[in-house]
Amino acid sequence: MTDPAWIDAALSGARPRAVGALLRYFRDLDTAEEAFQDACLRALRTWPVNGPPRDPAAWLIMVGRNAGIDGARRRAKQTVLPDEAELSDTEDAETPLAERLDGADYRDDVLRLLFICCHPDLPATQQIALALRIVSGLSVRQIARAFLVGESAMEQRITRAKAKIAASGVPFETPGPVERAERVAAVAAMIYLLFNEGYSAGGRQEDRAQLADEAIRLARLLLRLYQTEPEIMGLTALLLLQHARSAARFDTDGEIILLDDQDRSLWNTSMIGEGLALVDKAMRHRRPGPYQIQAAIAALHGRAARAEDTDWRGIVTLYEVLEQHTPSPVITLNRAVAVSKTGGPQAALDLIAPLEGRLAGYFHFHGVRGALLLQLGKEADARTAFNKAIALANTPAEAAHIRGHLDRLLQPDRTA
Repeated sequence: MTDPAWIDAALSGARPRAVGALLRYFRDLDTAEEAFQDACLRALRTWPVNGPPRDPAAWLIMVGRNAGIDGARRRAKQTVLPDEAELSDTEDAETPLAERLDGADYRDDVLRLLFICCHPDLPATQQIALALRIVSGLSVRQIARAFLVGESAMEQRITRAKAKIAASGVPFETPGPVERAERVAAVAAMIYLLFNEGYSAGGRQEDRAQLADEAIRLARLLLRLYQTEPEIMGLTALLLLQHARSAARFDTDGEIILLDDQDRSLWNTSMIGEGLALVDKAMRHRRPGPYQIQAAIAALHGRAARAEDTDWRGIVTLYEVLEQHTPSPVITLNRAVAVSKTGGPQAALDLIAPLEGRLAGYFHFHGVRGALLLQLGKEADARTAFNKAIALANTPAEAAHIRGHLDRLLQPDRTA
């Protein structure tokens, strides 16, 4: 008997390659997805009996293609598939197909699948939902729970995305170099947004938190396709280094623990090691980009055994470089936090003062401003900033963290 856990892992791992190839055959997302699901059902019935095939992805492509053709034939009232035993023979039935699916075919099929999910006509929310459904294989229920929306609403979101892709007449041929460069950036941005959805989840929001794991899986998949691209190395490293701190980010009540206060023994050292190696490898290309710079910042945190060992001057410099690449008030706000460690809270407040208009609706701006004011002893102003932050909190954990500051302000015996 084949281990069910192995079968599940094999089906998940083969999904992007198999669905990508089936999409090339059928040129329709729904048909490709249904064909893959049919192939998975046959695998669950036959692999425990006959053993796993030599190449699970090739087997799934072959069986899925036959199932898709059979579906078309049945709709046209034509012939049916061969007997189950003939389809389920795992001896060497998939070998000819596997031989034709060389590295270039695999790369192009998976890229095509990712590119279609990140079609430029789709809003980011639909890109993420479609990628989770088609590439990752999450159920509509899982995706809906992760994004805190109803199952029917998420079903409609995914259906609209598929309809827009079908109506756009998107080409299914291998994309050219220019389109590849443009669409790879879109895929990377989708993965980054997906990770942030999971990373920002509170300690008790397990459905959303799993999105961070899925983003890392997709980033590793993209890195396999672009093994020499430093920005993809940087993206993968950034996600790994950030996610390595997950176990220390929330207390048992689900409340946020700031970086300086985290128990660093809970950090995932193997994940940090993998991320640091990728940062070093990317930097050797001497083509820095936003993901690499953010990963380098995360690496300085990851290399610090204690909070007081953190190279804050190096982090300030990296944020300055990042601002040159991608000017943003949010990046300036993050730089201000680092500046407060090297130049004090007043220097940081002076830096963020011009940002108030643009970041008036941003939770973190008011939270950072309140903390800086509190360090300067300006308690009334700090209280006002914290109240604004609570009103804009995205998660219960964020609101609870700010309320903790307010509670300390209200304590009559509070010490500075």
